[in-house]
Amino acid sequence: VAQTRQGKDRTAHEAFFREMLGDVDEPTLPFGVQRIDSERDATEEVDHWLGAAFSQRLRRQARYLGVSAATLYHWVWAQVIGAVSARDDVVFGTVLLGRLQAGDGAERSLGMFINTLPLRVRLKDESLTAAVKNTHVALSQLVAHEHASLTLAQRCSGVAAPAPLFSALLNYRHGAASVSEASRVAWDGIEMLANEGVNSFPLILSVDDVGEDFRVSALAPRSVGAQRVLGYVCTALAGLVETLEQAPHSAANRLSILGGDERRQLLQTFNDTARSYPHTCTLHRQFEAHAAADPQALAAVHGKRPLSYAQLNRRANQLAHHLLGQGVAPGERVAILLERSVDLLVSQLAISKCAAVYVPLDVNAPLDRQGFMISDSGAQWVLTAASIKVPEGARRLDLDTLELSAEPTHNPALEQSAETAAYIMYTSGSTGTPKGVLVPHRAITRLVINNGYADFNQHDRVAFASNPAFDASTLDVWAPLLNGGAVVVVDQDTLLSQADFAELLQEQAVSVLWMTAGLFHQYAEGLLTVFPQLRYLIVGGDVLDPNVIARVLKDGAPQHLLNGYGPTEATTFSTTHEITRADEGSIPIGRPVGNSRAYVLDARQQPVPVGVTGELYIGGQGVALGYLNRADLTAEKFLTDPFNAGGLMYRTGDLVAWRADGTLQYQGRNDQQVKIRGFRIELGEIETRLGEHPQVKDAVVLARQDEPGHKRLVAYFTEREALDIDVLRAYLQAQLPEYMVPSAYVRLDSLPLTSNGKVDRKALPAPDQDALLSRVYEAPEGPTEVALAQLWETLLNVGQVGRHDHFFELGGHSLLAVSLVEQMRRQGMDADLRVLLAQPTLAAMAAAVGQVEHVVVPQSSVPTFERKRRI
Repeated sequence: VAQTRQGKDRTAHEAFFREMLGDVDEPTLPFGVQRIDSERDATEEVDHWLGAAFSQRLRRQARYLGVSAATLYHWVWAQVIGAVSARDDVVFGTVLLGRLQAGDGAERSLGMFINTLPLRVRLKDESLTAAVKNTHVALSQLVAHEHASLTLAQRCSGVAAPAPLFSALLNYRHGAASVSEASRVAWDGIEMLANEGVNSFPLILSVDDVGEDFRVSALAPRSVGAQRVLGYVCTALAGLVETLEQAPHSAANRLSILGGDERRQLLQTFNDTARSYPHTCTLHRQFEAHAAADPQALAAVHGKRPLSYAQLNRRANQLAHHLLGQGVAPGERVAILLERSVDLLVSQLAISKCAAVYVPLDVNAPLDRQGFMISDSGAQWVLTAASIKVPEGARRLDLDTLELSAEPTHNPALEQSAETAAYIMYTSGSTGTPKGVLVPHRAITRLVINNGYADFNQHDRVAFASNPAFDASTLDVWAPLLNGGAVVVVDQDTLLSQADFAELLQEQAVSVLWMTAGLFHQYAEGLLTVFPQLRYLIVGGDVLDPNVIARVLKDGAPQHLLNGYGPTEATTFSTTHEITRADEGSIPIGRPVGNSRAYVLDARQQPVPVGVTGELYIGGQGVALGYLNRADLTAEKFLTDPFNAGGLMYRTGDLVAWRADGTLQYQGRNDQQVKIRGFRIELGEIETRLGEHPQVKDAVVLARQDEPGHKRLVAYFTEREALDIDVLRAYLQAQLPEYMVPSAYVRLDSLPLTSNGKVDRKALPAPDQDALLSRVYEAPEGPTEVALAQLWETLLNVGQVGRHDHFFELGGHSLLAVSLVEQMRRQGMDADLRVLLAQPTLAAMAAAVGQVEHVVVPQSSVPTFERKRRI
């Protein structure tokens, strides 16, 4: 009746919500929680009275701004939702009375008229007063449509079913502090037998406005914590009132929901990593101290050629004096183009002794790429071997033919600060041009001495198996040489043979081994008998497969199995995690190592709460000096550390979340995040699920767009045992939402690896017809089947469709189903989306066409693939 009197119809409601929500294509999910899971994660509720004094201050500020108190609570809830969902554009539900637009006498009508509708709040860079007033305007506009349905509102958004538009709710209620006499009389003689509340949303803030005071209550899953959510609300309320009183025109986004205790935990407790180490000592000085203390100790071995500390120091000194004689000056750059060898170790030490900077180059890189690095670094010399080709124009020094016997053998003893660069390591750039990272001496000593994760010592024999041009080699070389241990050089041919590699590790009694995740996954099975001899097995550089980890822990556990994480810009390892179990899903990347710091920050570079995804910034003594010749990129990525006076922090681009125990969980990249049909998807989650299948060995998932406008998820996998892709798809369907299930599955003998041992995603092939689930082919029969097959082939981008093929197994989904129905209608075929769901094979659907008399398919008929839920 009220709606009829107002003259508002469905068209007006739809226009309003399309204007508000039309460009919202992602759900707002605080803490990533999508729906209530009462069996595994029951909800809990807590409440708190704000007190009359604070309530009066809040009401006073609302009056000054000309808004309702409810507006302030809606703005605060938007702040909390934004902070715990890592978004600056949020949507949440608000409960409307349903009587405000009903006209005179509505208050006397019996019945429940409340309605839940979405409110969108953009957390923009604006003043606090402007932000609050904009929220008030949005609320006022929403009230005018308080009788519209939530279903209609969601359909007007870009969020595709079955995902919800939002999972958080605000319920602002007016009441009285005490029950009136009239109410008591009205209830006289009535007995309350039972009552039950049903919550449709996992996160709810309820506000009871009782005149003099406010009561706020929070409902949340136990895994999130209702008390925690309520604390965020109260902190935000206090900050709001205080700022409105003292600086109402200050930026709205400066307010924080974090209380003092959690902020200290995030910035200080989790980063309590200070440890003593020789931070003023250069690499060669530390090495020379060991050479003087124990000159006959084994420093390196390559094949059958051992070298003592005295011998290695002598050769490095002779080469250093030769370089100085050639005019190499402190701070100059000298390139090294050598395979893993003793000569490479000599070169790195010699250049350091010249107070110069070594620039390691990959011998397998194209000459043009090597030439760019030589030119960009300004290297005057290239230390190499006679058999290795160097870029044209480079001044080469062939160490295998160089006569050094007449050179002095004493330490050059040049003055040098540990804050200067020890090496320049080149990494790939997003623009296609490599960028050189300047790594100082103190960052390297921090990595290997009293580092808080591995106690390297003089008894260790460390395998040098990493590519010298990548920063994993920093650990392989300097962990032993700065601690009095020995480097065991691994030839490339040996490394490429699992059996030969295992034999070398055993023969040389290697005690420390670093492996990239890709190599570890491929070799773990064959090295199970070797791993137990290791004191430290460190793996990383990519997401680890929990199944492989579990096998190693069960059948070949080393003394310590570590997951190591860190970018080149923060010197090899920034965080590590000792792995003792593999039954908790993905493996954490751990805690900051000694004298390193980790911050998980939002878009405004402020700490996010525990459990919330943010970007990882690395601080501390491991941070590099910046990029060579790239002042612009250095300014963008290397920032002043606002949480540690005098320090720098590096912006990694990695997405992580703090766990309650102070370890970091890797969540993906902020520049490799994919969106399929409006859903934001972390490919790592799908990869983890694939890797958990007992017959899958390695797995990678890509979002490919091999044809314009046709983006799809493609799974690449290697097998432990033969596995049909229909079985694999069914396995994923049982664990993942439909939109996260890949449509194509490419079986490989092995995953391609880059030169530094990581999975080479660019080398993964485009899927062919064999990658799709298809039944035994039987040609379509009759004009209807033929016409339908042609539609499927075009829509699904597949080569041929048989009469027994299944629409969804070929990569179809709900949105493509809608498209198919529309195209069928254009060709004069009667079609109903329900038919496709019930008869998804070509033959069955063709048989059903024509049996439908005249069906109008409403927008709401898109399949949700969910069990019906009682509301």
